Amino acid sequence: MKNISLPENQTYCVASFEDLVSTPFHGEMNAISWTRELRGDFSEIVHKLELKENITVVSQENLFELELTKEGQLAREILLNDMKLLKAHGASPTLNLIKYYEMDDTYPFFPTDVYSFHVDRSPIPTDTFLCTYYGEASEILQNSQAEQKVLVPEIREQLKKLFQGSDEKFESFLSEHFFDLHYQAKTNANLINLGIGHLWRLAVDHPESKTLPCIHRAPKEKTGEKRLLLIC
Repeated sequence: MKNISLPENQTYCVASFEDLVSTPFHGEMNAISWTRELRGDFSEIVHKLELKENITVVSQENLFELELTKEGQLAREILLNDMKLLKAHGASPTLNLIKYYEMDDTYPFFPTDVYSFHVDRSPIPTDTFLCTYYGEASEILQNSQAEQKVLVPEIREQLKKLFQGSDEKFESFLSEHFFDLHYQAKTNANLINLGIGHLWRLAVDHPESKTLPCIHRAPKEKTGEKRLLLIC
């Protein structure tokens, strides 16, 4: 698999936050990017923040407490403004400083952590917003180049052995344990890197959705390098 430029049929680029939140998903298009080249030194913020756990939630107060150079201050203003815009839109943004995510080894043949390609699901209409300001960027996978893991015969057989219940309740079992949210890339599939500084809106699986949910995953972090990620 390799990283490529954005396919026009699935992704769409806009030039403002207003267009990001108002452009409707339709057809195969399920990922919209507010494409930006950000000013400021985000690495300064990352290195001055205290990482208390593998993932530390960074509050606005944490950002205000940092003594920063002019470039660091520019980066802080962008972070605060992005959170302000998303809150005004009705979202609940969280800024995370990430060393690494916990990996799921409950079922070695079927990890369900965020490093696995997956879609988000909600009982109400909503979208996923995310932006990587520093570190490795998130990735998405074209729906046409992915297959739902629960439909892969070998994996499905192992899940049935794990379930050991009636066929009528098997699908409910898959949903209750979130197995049906996970995908794997087809042979020679092309990964789409979301890049640094771009604020993305991804389609979610919900009852009123008019497009397929966007398949995405967290990247494997580089050794010793943290990520600064805004997500909601």
